[in-house]
Amino acid sequence: MEPMDNRERVGCTAHLSAFCPSYHQAIELIGRRWTGAILRAMLSGEARFSDIASVVPGLSDRLLSERLKELEAEGIVRRTVVASTPVRVDYALTEKGQALNEVIAAVSTWAEEWLAPTPELTTLEAAREK
Repeated sequence: MEPMDNRERVGCTAHLSAFCPSYHQAIELIGRRWTGAILRAMLSGEARFSDIASVVPGLSDRLLSERLKELEAEGIVRRTVVASTPVRVDYALTEKGQALNEVIAAVSTWAEEWLAPTPELTTLEAAREK
C-alpha cells in the first residue's frame, strides 16, 4: 500500500487546526489498548504470535489475536502462513507499519522523559526479567 499523495491528504499538517480527521483516525488506531506495545515489539522484524505474547507482559492471547487482525485489516501487519508441521504463522510489519517507527520512537522518548513508571508496569518488567 502506497502513502497518500498530497492531493489525497485532508490538509491538516499545513497548520495545526483544533481537529484533524486524519490525525484522529491515526490516534484511534494506534492508541487502542495494547496496540502500541504490539507495534513496538514487532519493530525488530518478523515475529510469531508467541514471540509477541512473551515480550508484552499482561497481554492476553485473545486480545493479541484481536489486535493483530485489526492491524492486518488496516494494512499495518502482514500475516504469513508457513506450510510446515505444525503450521507456522509469522507476522511482520508492512511498509505502512514500518513507517510508524519514528512515531513509536518519539512516543517512547516522550514517555521516558515525562512519565513516571507505574508500580504495575515496574512489577511486570521485574517479573519478565526473572
